[in-house]
Amino acid sequence: MNYLTDEKLVIVGAAGMIGSNMAQTAIMMKLTPNICLYDPYEPGLKGVAEELLHCGFEGLNLTYTSDIKEALTGAKYIVNSGGAARKAGMTREDLLKGNAAIAEEFGKNVKAYCPDVKHVVVIFNPADITGLITLLYSGLKPSQVSTLAALDSTRLRSELAKYFKIKQDEVENARTYGGHGEQMAVFASTAKVKGEPLTAIIGGPTLSKEDWEAMKVRVVQGGKAIIDLRGRSSFQSPSYLSIEMIAAAMGGPAFRWPVGTYVNNSRFSHIMMAMETVVDKNGVTVTPVKGTPEEEAALEESYKHLCKLRDEVIEMGVMPPIADWSKINPNLD
Repeated sequence: MNYLTDEKLVIVGAAGMIGSNMAQTAIMMKLTPNICLYDPYEPGLKGVAEELLHCGFEGLNLTYTSDIKEALTGAKYIVNSGGAARKAGMTREDLLKGNAAIAEEFGKNVKAYCPDVKHVVVIFNPADITGLITLLYSGLKPSQVSTLAALDSTRLRSELAKYFKIKQDEVENARTYGGHGEQMAVFASTAKVKGEPLTAIIGGPTLSKEDWEAMKVRVVQGGKAIIDLRGRSSFQSPSYLSIEMIAAAMGGPAFRWPVGTYVNNSRFSHIMMAMETVVDKNGVTVTPVKGTPEEEAALEESYKHLCKLRDEVIEMGVMPPIADWSKINPNLD
């Protein structure tokens, strides 16, 4: 069997719907034969493992454990969906306190058991904050930790394709930046619809400004819509996109969408947020984002919202003041 690598991939939260779908996707994409499933809920974990083994995949070395040390030892790649799930009536930020503590413990476990890990993808919400906490306590470089923000951009592409009744591939470079939450910045200036700039279409006969504003709301509330329709939070789309991300870090095709990444520059300080990025075997690299004045203002508001969440976590005592971060992780200046 031809696999992308033979290095160990760990799926954290594997007993859940996202985790189990991630595991199957990784196997079907032939990322590595060496996959370890971890979840503290042992019966569910064993059930997932049994089902995957019943698929009869060739060349697979699938292991599973509820011992985090065993799971992470020797890991080179990790995807973590192991936080509490978002339920009806909840925002991502409602999950903040409990999942912040989970992220702290996870980061410390990475540092203790697999300090040589190459890349970690964090997808449990609020992902911008849980990813930041993981980065801080893992001791890893910013390029080695990314979060799932692509789902917002894929939702924008989907909404545009549905509105114009065209194939999704005919919508190019749909992008959202900033937070993966209610305060995301939805950009029009990057996108093209059937080769025509979206900014030239908005306000015209085929897409009124009112319809565009309504579309942005649908994008922002895309996760809520799935909960309303299915009675549970998204699991198929985050599973697939997160495995595409880790595949890129393994040396597969570069990831096509923005990811959440650590940013600290003259504009945005000590934060994890969605930017224009490339994920490849060297990790995450960031390209500065430039939009219209309105888009730039929305991005600033998204950044301020994320800073507020970060500061709440600091007040909780989960993270120390920013001035002390480099004492925990020297890679964070």
